[in-house]
Amino acid sequence: MATHWTLGCDAVDPRRLAAFWALALGYVAEPGYDFPDGASIIDPAGRGPAIGFLRVPEPKTAKNRMHVDIRVAGEPPWDMTERERLIRAKVGELVVAGATAVREELEDDGVLGHVVMHDPEGNEFCVA
Repeated sequence: MATHWTLGCDAVDPRRLAAFWALALGYVAEPGYDFPDGASIIDPAGRGPAIGFLRVPEPKTAKNRMHVDIRVAGEPPWDMTERERLIRAKVGELVVAGATAVREELEDDGVLGHVVMHDPEGNEFCVA
């Protein structure tokens, strides 16, 4: 049996970052978690890990050693046209929510592989 775990994240503004990631991942605020210096989100279906955000005084200063990959197209095999449409739609939604699109990464055949992004506090993640 797998061990239950929570992804812990530092944040200057935990509530804002939790709201962004809840939108990005389809998560919801964790019921009963109401602390001024933190926020927590959960998978409403109970499959994914909880993600906690704790206030820290310093902003992010270096590249993430780990990051989240959001897989909007699911698992292969893919209809590549539909996969690209899903990726671009999610990128647009997340830009409106405060993310920044950094660059597109193409596969060897020129097909969109993923988009590298920054969340509202500059943490790297990818949409694939």
